[in-house]
Amino acid sequence: MLEQAASAKTPEQAATLRLSAADLASRQNDAGRAAQILGQVQIDQLKPGLQVFASTLSAELAMGRNQPKAALTALNHPSMQRLGELSVEQQIRTHMLKARALEADGQALAAASERVYAGPLLQGTDASANNDAIWTLVSALPAEQLQSTATDDMGGWLNLARSIKGAGTLEQQQAAIDSWKAQNPKHPAALQLPTALAQLRALTSEPITKIALLLPQDGQLAAVAKALREGFMAAHFQAQQAGENPPAIQVFDSSRITSMDEFYRQAQAAGVQLVVGPLEKNLVKQLNSRQQLPITTLALNYSDTSNEGPAQLYQFGLAAEDEAREVARRAWADGKRSAVAMVPKGEWGDRVLDAFRKSWQAKGGTLIAAEHVDQPVELAQQVADLFQLRNSEGRAQRLQSTAGTQIAAQPSRRQDIDFMFLAATPQQAQQIKPTMVFQYAGDVPVYATSHLFTNSNDHAQYMDLNGVRFCETPWLLNAEDPLRQQVTAQWPQAAGSLGRLYAMGIDAYRLAPRLAQLKAMPDSRIDGLSGSLSLNPGRRVERQLPWAEFVDGKVQRLPDTAP
Repeated sequence: MLEQAASAKTPEQAATLRLSAADLASRQNDAGRAAQILGQVQIDQLKPGLQVFASTLSAELAMGRNQPKAALTALNHPSMQRLGELSVEQQIRTHMLKARALEADGQALAAASERVYAGPLLQGTDASANNDAIWTLVSALPAEQLQSTATDDMGGWLNLARSIKGAGTLEQQQAAIDSWKAQNPKHPAALQLPTALAQLRALTSEPITKIALLLPQDGQLAAVAKALREGFMAAHFQAQQAGENPPAIQVFDSSRITSMDEFYRQAQAAGVQLVVGPLEKNLVKQLNSRQQLPITTLALNYSDTSNEGPAQLYQFGLAAEDEAREVARRAWADGKRSAVAMVPKGEWGDRVLDAFRKSWQAKGGTLIAAEHVDQPVELAQQVADLFQLRNSEGRAQRLQSTAGTQIAAQPSRRQDIDFMFLAATPQQAQQIKPTMVFQYAGDVPVYATSHLFTNSNDHAQYMDLNGVRFCETPWLLNAEDPLRQQVTAQWPQAAGSLGRLYAMGIDAYRLAPRLAQLKAMPDSRIDGLSGSLSLNPGRRVERQLPWAEFVDGKVQRLPDTAP
């Protein structure tokens, strides 16, 4: 075809032949050659229909290179105004491609709108798959983007998502779906309910009536387990007081269990439908290595292994890695692009730094340098190394030597650092920030994990942390929560750093009956007291946390940003 194009009688004929050759190369999975040939095509010399075809092909090749912005540019060609005049097949191909490009570019609302627009062109399984894709997109939208008074199909989708997100229990969500369907009987989602929502009805018909709480009552983890258990039972009693019909709770002591198989046999004999626990990492690792579990289980810790584990196993904990990822999310949302990091020396610090690095770099951020904090006497040197202060002193000395006269020079830090990621104990953090000031780096914003905060009433200890931003559980940032007030009145220690475990216990109780719900509705969240909770594809619960800042020794809550 390329030879024919070279000898074509008209530019239009040559462009058409080259376009056919590019399309053939693309269908043969030779993207490089397809792009090379397409680059020789003068699109404006083609007929309008072929201009649409060429622009679509160009966008497909751009998506193959993971360049959604280039794809959207190609799909913005003036010829797209004539798309509706072309075959249904071409319209579907172009609209679906644009939807994928918009989604890849982070424009979820626009991607959903594009799919809604293309919906009437689709039939059968294609229409069902499109409905599922629309639901995945709209169910992940932040609340402010769901506000719509429109009565068209897109408005209907947004209203459906808003109704379901506003409902708490499975029963309330099912009632919201039924009410929405009654009001929108001809909407595509009412005629063909997305798969995830259809699954909710099956879940609603099988309520959980008995839960086993599996925690150690002796050993090193007994104090941690006690806080988790008290939080869990506090949530249970609150549900009873609210007039709900919560499942029965049977407590098992994991420190006395010699075999998980024997435990599951006991639990099944007792009619248990869901297990919450164990807490011990070795037991979680053991469960994660199995092919399947006899009862759905919400472990209260994470396995260190990378394999996904059995389908019946869910994992939830106060992972420091969640907070490292949260710092990356917030700093990026705040417009930061380059970072340095300080973490404790050891395995914990390595894990936290690795989680931050991966999340930060995945967003496009740059991690310039990192230091591992160990001995306080080394801190000044480590801060100086991070900000290359010794380099500036060396430059001043060289200049002074060359000039032969005394030069007044204040050390200057490198200027390409937008912020510091800090994971540290309260004692370490209270040394690091003043050291930064002393080392002429006090103007660098610090974003920290919650580990530097104890919720102490001693405001003097926070004066050295002025300006530091940190993520923290809603439990410690919102003293007005009614259940928190009840719990701290009974167990005063829950008002301090131990409160994070009480919050986790409460959230474990609220999560347990909604695990299948979270699995059926990807990207949905539960606003808990340990964070905003979601389920990742590996069935691990991840937390997104609110933010605060130290101001004059006090903690000020910061406005939230979109997920």
